[in-house]
Amino acid sequence: MELPLRIISSMATRALLADLVAQYQETHAQPVDCESVGGVDAARRVQTGEAFDLVMLAANAIEQLLAAGKLVAGSRVDLVRSGVAVAVKAGAARPDIASEEAVKLAILGARSISYSTGPSGVHLAQLFERWGIAEAIKARIKQAPPGVPVGSLVAAGEVELGFQQLSELMSLPGIQVLGPLPPAIQIITVFSAGVSVTSTQRDGARALLEFMGSTEADDVKRRSGMEPA
Repeated sequence: MELPLRIISSMATRALLADLVAQYQETHAQPVDCESVGGVDAARRVQTGEAFDLVMLAANAIEQLLAAGKLVAGSRVDLVRSGVAVAVKAGAARPDIASEEAVKLAILGARSISYSTGPSGVHLAQLFERWGIAEAIKARIKQAPPGVPVGSLVAAGEVELGFQQLSELMSLPGIQVLGPLPPAIQIITVFSAGVSVTSTQRDGARALLEFMGSTEADDVKRRSGMEPA
């Protein structure tokens, strides 16, 4: 009996990874164990040498792990492109987010806002600096801890306006997704995967990774709120 492939991913791709593995297992007997945690924590665990077969993270994190010799050289596959959406509590007023200026006004008018510790949060912080509002809203920002969905803080009424990957917001109860950020300020994160150097089942890991990067997986990716890379 084959040992399970062990995969670690960020929370942004948790649902996608589960669906991709389920589709793969329709035609392959390979058992797979998936673990999704905050991206920073996932990268740290791979850096410290914890044993995995596949690692799925934002592309820049995958590149850092490749550079550090933690992933097999040449094994990186870009899987999806993921954009950021905006959410409010279910039943709350729906601010206009149709343009860059509208989003800026919505943020300035919100009592509290939240974003993640992931790539989208970094970009939003840079955006606020560029707009010149970072200091003005600093006290109103509640950054979601690693692994905690921004939408859960919105649903609980802890924050008024939440920003996170659409894939992480779309299935959460208690919130309404206003839509994606407008194109002028949209933040696209590419999520990639690679084979870990600690893997003892590299052929199995490569086979699963090849499937995840193939056109067979495109429909699953779109249903998860992402676009094939």
